[in-house]
Amino acid sequence: MPSVVALIPARSGSERVRDKNIRPLAGHPLLAYAIASARQSGLFDRVVCSTDSGKIAEVAQRYGADVPFLRPANLATATSPDIEWITHALEQLDEHYDLFAVVRATNPFRGPDVLRRGLEQLLTTPEADSIRAVELVKQHPGKMWVLEGKLMRPLLDVAWHAGQFQALPPIYVQNSALEIAWTRVVSQTGTREGRVVAPFLTAGHEGFNIDDEEDWDRARRLLDAGDAELPDVTLPR
Repeated sequence: MPSVVALIPARSGSERVRDKNIRPLAGHPLLAYAIASARQSGLFDRVVCSTDSGKIAEVAQRYGADVPFLRPANLATATSPDIEWITHALEQLDEHYDLFAVVRATNPFRGPDVLRRGLEQLLTTPEADSIRAVELVKQHPGKMWVLEGKLMRPLLDVAWHAGQFQALPPIYVQNSALEIAWTRVVSQTGTREGRVVAPFLTAGHEGFNIDDEEDWDRARRLLDAGDAELPDVTLPR
């Protein structure tokens, strides 16, 4: 079994939801559910939180994640590419890992089974450098338009806009539920995904991402209605 590290990004500068990563949802900070999913999956040799904030670091450690370093502020801006903090994290760790998984705090309904399925898929797809979570689009690009002054034109140079939705080819959009990659792709390609990416299909609310206040409100409504479930959270002793 190859060695695997879970990397949980949690920068402090959330602009649309203040202190999003440590804001309570159903009694625990949002970050706690990512840590719980990673720990309960039984997959990871280490669960590491990458943050620029001492406050977030304390929360992460309380719920069972390692925070062996703080991320530099210049790698924690709203426009910082993921490859920068991933590279920093892998370089700061004393141990080498064969694989890394990006387990974001903003997907609270992704449980440990999602992580298990994702790793199993990558290990049984030897031609792939990585897997990335995707789901079927609800707004098909074949029905999208670009405005040009008082006129508009189809986004795509095909006549899909004139056909029925059911006749369109399936199109998938990435979500932030999970990414797993061989660590070699970071040094070899300078990317987090490599050159060959396999699709990891999420279902239901597994790919639900909290990005703004509207998403936050919807997450609470889903929980109140019993339409979504959170991973069980238990504070380590």
